[in-house]
Amino acid sequence: MKPFKSLAILLAAALIAYGSNVTRANDETAAMKELVPTGKLRAGIVYAPALSAFFAVKGADGRPRGVTVDLAEELARQLGVTPEFMVVPNSGLVTDALETGAVDVAFMPVDDERKKRVDFGPNYCLIESTYMVTGASGIETLAEVDQPNVRVVGIANTTTIRAAGRTLKNTTITAATSVEEAVEMLRTGKADAFALSRDSLPPFVAQLPGSRIVDGGFQQTSIAIAVAKGRPSALAYVSAFLEHAKASGSVRRALDRAGFRDEPVAPPAR
Repeated sequence: MKPFKSLAILLAAALIAYGSNVTRANDETAAMKELVPTGKLRAGIVYAPALSAFFAVKGADGRPRGVTVDLAEELARQLGVTPEFMVVPNSGLVTDALETGAVDVAFMPVDDERKKRVDFGPNYCLIESTYMVTGASGIETLAEVDQPNVRVVGIANTTTIRAAGRTLKNTTITAATSVEEAVEMLRTGKADAFALSRDSLPPFVAQLPGSRIVDGGFQQTSIAIAVAKGRPSALAYVSAFLEHAKASGSVRRALDRAGFRDEPVAPPAR
């Protein structure tokens, strides 16, 4: 190969590499502007009395811990900023906060209603929604929940309560503001069945003698990372982050730390 031809090839390769680096730097700058406009990563976290693949719990110091907290902290480390948590009792409030810009990122179950309000990246796990029923109700099966005299409770403004409402034909569902409120309604005889994700229910069954989780479910959904609409660079960044977190084992480790070693990690996004 002639010297000048070799030099031309090297120069072209250098220009391509330079252009790629410039593009990458510009993409990261745009992502930072959209994702951390305050200089901190403000993450919306949903808490409950017990951990699940989605729910966090509050520690003695008031700080949250759980799968979504671990993932938000890892994202903040990657961005080189401090995480700041808004901790609320239901995912409807996190959706509101993300839509209004009160938080920058969140993890939440996906449904068509939420897709109108926020943009979703990849999911990190899949969940099934079902019912916990009291012993006094006498309910044994999923079908027996849908009876005129059965009082069903769910968490307000969540994918689960919306799905339960669509599938229940012979009774209606009452909205509670938090998991604690719903469990207390079961405990005091004000409700017969509680709609929630299957992985979240075992700790509450253990607290309520005679209660059980019915076989089968009424919804399969995914828990995904989300950002506000109109932030394409932020969406691209968090999507790449979560795919890497799944591939590198970060999601697996977060689930294991929370006690969900048998909970599978969602497959790579197509």
